[in-house]
Amino acid sequence: MNFTRWSARFPGTQRRAAARDDHGSVPAARVESVRPKAVTPTDDASEPSADGPSPEALSAGELLGRLPAPVALLHGPEHRITYVNAAYTSAFGPRPCGVPAAEAMPELAELSLLPLMDQVLRTGTPRTVKSRKVLAGNSYTVTCTPVATGDPDAPDGEAGVLVYATDVTDHAEAAERLRASERRHRETAVTLQRSLLPQELEQPDDLRIAATYQPGGTDAAVGGDWYDVITLGAGRTALVIGDVMGRGVRAAAVMGQLRTAVRAYARLDLPPHEVLQLLDVLAAEIDASQIATCAYAVHDPNEGHLVYASAGHLPILVCDEDGTVHRAEEPTGPPLGTGGWVHTSGTIPLPPGSTAVLYTDGLVERRSEDIDEGVAALERALSGAKGSPQVVCDRLIRSLGVTAEHDDDVAVLVVQHPARTGTSAELFHNASLELLGGIEAAPRARAFATGVLASWRFPMELCDLGVLAASELVANSLQHGTPPMRLGLRRTDRRLIIEVTDGDDHLPRRRRAEPADEAGRGISIVATIASSWGSRRTPGGGKAVWCEFALPG
Repeated sequence: MNFTRWSARFPGTQRRAAARDDHGSVPAARVESVRPKAVTPTDDASEPSADGPSPEALSAGELLGRLPAPVALLHGPEHRITYVNAAYTSAFGPRPCGVPAAEAMPELAELSLLPLMDQVLRTGTPRTVKSRKVLAGNSYTVTCTPVATGDPDAPDGEAGVLVYATDVTDHAEAAERLRASERRHRETAVTLQRSLLPQELEQPDDLRIAATYQPGGTDAAVGGDWYDVITLGAGRTALVIGDVMGRGVRAAAVMGQLRTAVRAYARLDLPPHEVLQLLDVLAAEIDASQIATCAYAVHDPNEGHLVYASAGHLPILVCDEDGTVHRAEEPTGPPLGTGGWVHTSGTIPLPPGSTAVLYTDGLVERRSEDIDEGVAALERALSGAKGSPQVVCDRLIRSLGVTAEHDDDVAVLVVQHPARTGTSAELFHNASLELLGGIEAAPRARAFATGVLASWRFPMELCDLGVLAASELVANSLQHGTPPMRLGLRRTDRRLIIEVTDGDDHLPRRRRAEPADEAGRGISIVATIASSWGSRRTPGGGKAVWCEFALPG
């Protein structure tokens, strides 16, 4: 085989013949002398100098042999070895000429170059693969270049491929260390994010709830999405969804502070817009550069709708039992942390059999389309989603195309108000009595409570405690409240709820009564015998005082 037929050729290179020796190696081509030439200011800078040989005087073998990078020359469809330079031998060991690369050059298989060389040979187009590792541990960037024989009479099977490898082990290791560092930072942020989210959702008596949080893909830093479910007492439930703008540990930390604050403010049993008003001030104090959106809603089983307020967040969606989807459009204020805005509350029906969805923008926002199109796509997916809240949650995630490589984190909260029938419906009852002023109101309330609790077939001990609690709450309202007054009894599958409302907005508080005091013990008695108790202001300007008893078993 004539080596010079496979050599890389420079313009003006003269053809030389090089015969193989007995061992199959290719002897170096002779260096032709170059007549010294003085360099004048008018000479081109590319002209050879008298200090060394010109490129035309060096053979391809000499040029390739002096390269510090591994080089191999192969020919024919079987990629038979024609030449390897000293750097290649040093890196991978000696290789016999004339043997197919698949048999004598295992490193090419480790680098997955054999199919690539077939493609280069077939198309005549150079190809490069970056940072591939061999079994020995080193990484190489390899370029495969087609090489013609230079002889127009040569058959097509005589074409070859020049393999040029660059050792990039140091660069690859540095890149891997950087990726490992980024993975550790991401894992830290994800761990912090998940630890700040509810580890187990509270499950109210009247609702069925599921939630999903999915961080963005490896190329997306963790954000500040969060959700929460807070039982407020008397059967009422607060639902929260929020998103802190920004990425990384800082956004997750701000999210944790806001979520803790929401739970604290929710215990005050304030209207949704007042909770957001407090959060707005707190968000600015935490970090003025961090802006967050939030939707806060409260469900009362006695009212059949959600009372909500939104601080720059996407609208809540409610799907009726027949598949009709409603969007809670108004009212919406600016994001938290902007200040200078008075939020307001709105309502959206949540009848039995309906499903509500609260979500963050990662579920519906796409770079290639308007966010309203994403919300419309979510509405279509919700209208056909059936099953348990977790099934609906998973279906919405799939329908919106959210995968493990999604470019933003996603939080979804699905709330179902089940339509109960048959035996299940028998476990949920309501009874109420309007209290007219006068001394007869208290005994009438006791008699009403006794009859209702007996009809609900509660144990005698629970009936006695319920009647005592109702009597004390009614007496407190008669003494300190104003008309209209109302006693309400509600049972669920897990608890008995007693609530008294009146027209005065002064909230009672528990205090220690002195031995000589004739009053002041009613709330203390209720707090002692009940599982929990509380009070809140009602939208009409009055108040509601309630207590709960856990049902046995």
